[in-house]
Amino acid sequence: MIFAAGLGTRLAPLTNNKPKALVEFNGKTMLENVAQKLVDAGCERLVINVHHFSDMMKDFIKSHDFGAEVFISDETDMLLDTGGGMLKAREFLEVEPHFILYNVDVDCDLNIETMYTNHIQSGALATLAVKDRESTRSLIFDGSMRLCAWRNNITGESKISWRPFNGNGRPLAFSGISIASSEIFDLITETGKFSITDLYLRLAKSELIEGYLHEGRWADLGSVEKIRAAEQIIKSTNQ
Repeated sequence: MIFAAGLGTRLAPLTNNKPKALVEFNGKTMLENVAQKLVDAGCERLVINVHHFSDMMKDFIKSHDFGAEVFISDETDMLLDTGGGMLKAREFLEVEPHFILYNVDVDCDLNIETMYTNHIQSGALATLAVKDRESTRSLIFDGSMRLCAWRNNITGESKISWRPFNGNGRPLAFSGISIASSEIFDLITETGKFSITDLYLRLAKSELIEGYLHEGRWADLGSVEKIRAAEQIIKSTNQ
């Protein structure tokens, strides 16, 4: 599933007349870039949620060949955030035992196939891609990479699922990519609009929610400046 419904307010003025997912990055729309990564990793079905400029998104999706079967999860009436968006798309996602969730405004050279294999072998309910980088917010993991908390590094606010044995944990930044087992739907009690991060934190109290540490390139494409900086990194790497 590609989370593509966001308003993209930080990307204004580029999102004044188009949805965030159709803003171009490195010669293609963000949507096309992420779809290509997923198809290259072996995905044969894609679910894309829409809200902002939803008609434009639907027309774009229907007029393009993504190399996979595509399903639209329509959030035109209400933007549901990542957790609510996943829940609304349940009928499309739970037909597979496991599925990938990918934020459209992320550029990452993570090997999705390797992460997927790791998720299957671990038996985790969900596996979250994380990176050791500076961030305003961190997910906290114990020594075996089990999720145990969240922290806002600016305000000091924290959300604790459980405390690691030694009282300490490793702070890592979420990369906006995760893999979940379809059993997760039977454990969701939240309704309407809610964050998938908050869902993972709640479930981590009783279920195995694991971190997958990756290296390499990662960029948040949430602003014009960040897009240009990420494009420059790709350009310099390819030279």
